[in-house]
Amino acid sequence: MIIDLRSDTVTKPTLEMKQAMWEAEVGDDVFGDDPTVKALQEKAAAMFGMEEALFCSSGTMTNQLAIRVHTQPGSDVICDQNSHIYLYEGGGIMLNAFSSVKLLSGDKGRISAAQVKEAISPADDIHATVTRLVSLENTMNKGGGCYYDFQEVKEIRKVCLDHGIPLHLDGARLFNALVETGETPQQYGAVFESISICLSKGLGCPVGSLLLGTRQMIAKARRFRKVMGGGWRQAGFLAAAGIYALDHHVDRLKEDHIRAREIGNILKSKPEVQEIFPIDTNIVIVRLVPEMPAVDFINQLAAKGILAVTFGKGLIRFVSHLDFTDNHLQEMRKRLLF
Repeated sequence: MIIDLRSDTVTKPTLEMKQAMWEAEVGDDVFGDDPTVKALQEKAAAMFGMEEALFCSSGTMTNQLAIRVHTQPGSDVICDQNSHIYLYEGGGIMLNAFSSVKLLSGDKGRISAAQVKEAISPADDIHATVTRLVSLENTMNKGGGCYYDFQEVKEIRKVCLDHGIPLHLDGARLFNALVETGETPQQYGAVFESISICLSKGLGCPVGSLLLGTRQMIAKARRFRKVMGGGWRQAGFLAAAGIYALDHHVDRLKEDHIRAREIGNILKSKPEVQEIFPIDTNIVIVRLVPEMPAVDFINQLAAKGILAVTFGKGLIRFVSHLDFTDNHLQEMRKRLLF
């Protein structure tokens, strides 16, 4: 038995999800003819109280489409220095939107309203880039799955409104935050101009993310999606998985969080582990003792049939998910502690 904790993207569709996919009614989505894609987009938009949604192949695509729509060449995007849009999207802000970044040092990736206000370029400074977008990430991957205090999000929203700057959310794991805080998708839809949510992480779909926003914004994003080669045909088979996930896999995310904390409990007794970051959702980050190279520790785990990833100097990341069960947890405990 391989225990794969590299990411929550490694999940396979459940039997029920496969059945929903198999029975999906499909058409050509580029022509706007796929009824299941339409149903998914309408469902997600209604869930967040936003006008429209666009089904795309990945969270990188939905984030990059939002940035491309909101910005202009020569502008800048304010985000944390550890944001996924900056670190893990291949320089897309510069390549796709011809824009720069203003990197802030937040609290485990969570930036504040005060930081945002200070970072906005003066409108009359011809030497500076023009700030066109603020982007938040919730939950924060590099922050160990931590999430925002919603009051701070609303304060950031006020700063953006005062300066006429749109606010984007990289919500790849937003539902992980919502099941912990009790806030609703509608509350988030009310404070962001655009939201990206991932279906293929905690929700367990094989492929896909959604971009949500205004009707006008999504129309522009659809055009840029085509330019990026992101138009697809009978995508309803994949959209059906997304509908099933939104109906059945949101509330169960708490199970992943419980198991993540148990992973932390297992690892804290290992002599190679110096520190375990606070575990808020489904991501566990551990710091190794200085004399233990991260690659060596990864190899030791792999020899026991446990897969994880390095996550910076001396850091290892584990992510619990739909396919990591209590049986896997017990087996992991046996392999590491006995």
